[in-house]
Amino acid sequence: MNTTNSRRLALLGMLAALSLSTLSTAGAAEPADGLSEAEIRRVDKAGGKLTLKHGELRNLDMPPMTMVFVVRDPKGIEGLKVGDRIRFVAGQDGPNYTVQSWELVK
Repeated sequence: MNTTNSRRLALLGMLAALSLSTLSTAGAAEPADGLSEAEIRRVDKAGGKLTLKHGELRNLDMPPMTMVFVVRDPKGIEGLKVGDRIRFVAGQDGPNYTVQSWELVK
């Protein structure tokens, strides 16, 4: 095989790899509404905090994990209980991760 053909094959291989990587990330886009899903593991009504086992938080570049979030409106968590599933908008206020808004998943 001559040098020109080798270069063409190498270029085609790189283009194929690039298109496959683009396709694999296309389906993983954040929902248009910006909400992430989580399961409530603990409710701290007095402290206005929720411990959430959440999926990937793309807007915070954070992998799935369980962590504590401060709730912007603590009065809103009165009806929540361990095991409930929510969709929420996560944010960061200084060192604290926050639940800026949420909705109960039915």
